[in-house]
Formats: sequence, C-alpha cells, structure tokens
Amino acid sequence: MTQTIQAKVIDLRYLIDNFRIHLVLDDSFFSEWQRDLPEINDLDKQLLDKVKTGYLNLLNYPPLLEDVVRMAVVDPLLFIGDFYLAPFYVKSEESIDIAVPDEDVIIRGRIDTLVLKEQFWVMIIESKRASFSIEEGLAQILAYMLGNPYTDKPSFGMIATGSEFIFVKLVKGNPPRYALSKGFLIRNPGNELYEVLRILRHLTRLASA
Repeated sequence: MTQTIQAKVIDLRYLIDNFRIHLVLDDSFFSEWQRDLPEINDLDKQLLDKVKTGYLNLLNYPPLLEDVVRMAVVDPLLFIGDFYLAPFYVKSEESIDIAVPDEDVIIRGRIDTLVLKEQFWVMIIESKRASFSIEEGLAQILAYMLGNPYTDKPSFGMIATGSEFIFVKLVKGNPPRYALSKGFLIRNPGNELYEVLRILRHLTRLASA
C-alpha cells in the first residue's frame, strides 16, 4: 500500500536519506545569483522602498502570519517584476506529488506561489511566517523542486520569510545537488529588495531560456 506524506512535514534528513540530496558549497555551482544581473530602474526602486516601509510598519502589529507576508512583500515583488504579465502567469496553491525512489511513498504538498513560462517551472516561492527562519522552508521547497518534471536544466527557487530572502538552485541527477545564495535581509541598511528583484529577473530568464 502506497504511503502518502505531506511535504510540510518533510525535513532535510528525510531528503538526504531517501533522495541522497546533498549541499554543494563550491561557489561556482551557483554563481547565477551573483553575476550578469540586470539593472532595475528608479520606479522599481521607489516601489520597493514602499514595500520595505510597509513591511517594517506591519512588524509593529504582530503576529505577522504567512498570508500577510505574501500580501505585503511577495505579491508586490512579483507585481513590480512583471511576473503577472505574459508570458508569465501565476498559479496559487499548486498541488504536487513526488515519488520516493524504490519505495511506495508519495510526498504530497502544495506550492504557495508558482511562476511559469511556456510550461517550464521558472520560480517556486515559499512564504513563511516572519518569526520562522529560512530553515523552516528549505526542505519543503527542495521537495517541491525535486518534483519538477523538467530534468534537463536546473531549477531555481526562492524562500521568503518576509524579513529574509534566499535563493535555491537544484540540479537533478544521481544524486540531486543543491546550493543556496546568501540571505537578503529587509532590515539591513539600504534596500536589499533591489538585489532580490535583480536576481529574480535573472534566474527566471535563465530557467525559461
């Protein structure tokens, strides 16, 4: 009898034991978040400054839950990046099943926001409560990315807690390998959302090329 496991309860140890996934620390494996990034214009910056200001205001009214993080930070970021315009489109709460190799186990979950272009998975975005760390979403987003049916190119993703963003690259193979960008924090001086938007645009262009 096939066992079904919810993706939200999967941890990194489970993925290591069952998929042999491993972290790559060599910077050259995931250099895409650091080089050849497009510039953003002054209007983009003004809008991102408003997103940062709005988020900092919301912190004065805890708890800041997942839906609020998405509405206040992730959704505006997608809007400013033109990810609601053709040829992109967004499906919310997309379901996905991932079969565990050599076992009668199915991992089942729902992706918080998925941006697609021409049937390719371009970006998976997992919003978490502001009080959570990035680690809370890492195993879940990796499980979703393992379910990507397109194996001939890397998958890219982003985890957003509201206060922090981190990008993920996964190369499916035997075994699957992944790497992480540095974390980008809204509270840092300046506005690191500028860099987040530049990386988003670059990675989606690479993934849909």
